Amino acid sequence: MSQSITNDRQPKEKISVENIYCLDGRVPILKAIPFGLQHVLAMFVSNLVPVLIVTGAACVGGVSPADGGGFSAAEIAQLLQCAMFIAGIGTVVQLYPVWRIGSKLPVVMGVSFTFLASLLIVATNPEWGYEGMIGAIIVGGIFEGCLGLTAKYWRRFISPIVSACVVSTIGFSLLPVGMNSFGGGQGAADFGAWYNLLVATITLISCLIFNHKAKGVWKNLSVLFGLIVGYAISLILTLTGAAPMINFSQFGDTISKVGFFSIPLPVFAKGITPQFHWGAIITIGIVFLVSAAETIGDTTAICTGGLGRDITEREVQGSLACDGFCSALSGVFGCNPITSFSQNVGLVSMTKVVNRFTILMGALILILASLFPPIGAFFNSLPNAVLGGCTVMMFGSIIFSGMRMLAACGFSERNMTIVALAFSIGIGVTMIDESFFSVFPKLIADIFSSNMVAGVFLVSLVLSLAMPEKKKDA
Repeated sequence: MSQSITNDRQPKEKISVENIYCLDGRVPILKAIPFGLQHVLAMFVSNLVPVLIVTGAACVGGVSPADGGGFSAAEIAQLLQCAMFIAGIGTVVQLYPVWRIGSKLPVVMGVSFTFLASLLIVATNPEWGYEGMIGAIIVGGIFEGCLGLTAKYWRRFISPIVSACVVSTIGFSLLPVGMNSFGGGQGAADFGAWYNLLVATITLISCLIFNHKAKGVWKNLSVLFGLIVGYAISLILTLTGAAPMINFSQFGDTISKVGFFSIPLPVFAKGITPQFHWGAIITIGIVFLVSAAETIGDTTAICTGGLGRDITEREVQGSLACDGFCSALSGVFGCNPITSFSQNVGLVSMTKVVNRFTILMGALILILASLFPPIGAFFNSLPNAVLGGCTVMMFGSIIFSGMRMLAACGFSERNMTIVALAFSIGIGVTMIDESFFSVFPKLIADIFSSNMVAGVFLVSLVLSLAMPEKKKDA
């Protein structure tokens, strides 16, 4: 059965499993759940890690964790619940728009790594702290949301060559994420241990074998199959004492501190009041512009890689509006900004499963996990090596989608110049010492020294505007 998808393809009138390749149409629940679950498993841990990093370092009430401040384990567990809840809500809005907010595309939302450096700058500043960070997220989210609603006035400045560069760079930027997970997780004491490499390799091989041997729609569950095999191997290694792959203590800790059932609550109910400081707002607000570019790149990749067509102006507006306003809502719940998840863009590009109802099952699983903390603890127990084995090929498929977009733009001298300089400068500055930025304000270094997407976006945008495409003679 061919998986070549276009937006013109019509779903079958009755409920059918073949509708997973159509944007609309109903899929049997028992078939839709595993495909939706695959999307959750692809992003679950990555959705929580930025929250863990920020809450572990943030000043609360002007007091840093080193001085006895910060968050308790129970409070962090509650914020993790909120991260799952907001990711689920944001995904639902992207799939089934509210007014003009939402793209009606198979986009999965989650907490963004793009903001991490700037969030840490604000959250660890005793004058701003976590309260100032939350206020800046709320304001910045509203700003991006309004930017999305007015996209038709500025969208023309983001040419296809810029989007192609951004999509390719998103894939490049995720390669270290996949390989770090493959080795057991960046900074892990057992990084590169034999058992991490073994489990990751078995997981990857399982995905490839299942994808090759399975028939029909089932072959697209290769990532889920790999996760199950990898988790089973990890469980065996842990129970036999051969390797410490799974930490069971977190289940008991979560239940004792949060309980079996808990409803995510806004920051006001947690005793945290957002504060608004111009410095914090500008610091984080600038990154929302970069996030907007990433969202355009992700949603464009969804359309080209999953639907086989170009993105529409309405879809750009809706995706950015959802990105922004849902990030503001995330701030109200005390969480980091959310954005479209590149991991899931790769999954859609690889499997061609674009059905909104199917991905809705994944969003509902996220919301369900936010209500029952032990479910979240279970998903969070997936070893990094298992995730790495499943994601390395997915991230590579994003690069392929970007390269295909570059080919569609053509190989003119103008395009070659834009791509060459955007990649060499935007990616190059992330591979050298940060002292390169010593003559610039610290904010510039924080944004461009480690975020290749920001650099590639800026360089490609400036060059595309400075070198307008020549009109062909009639």
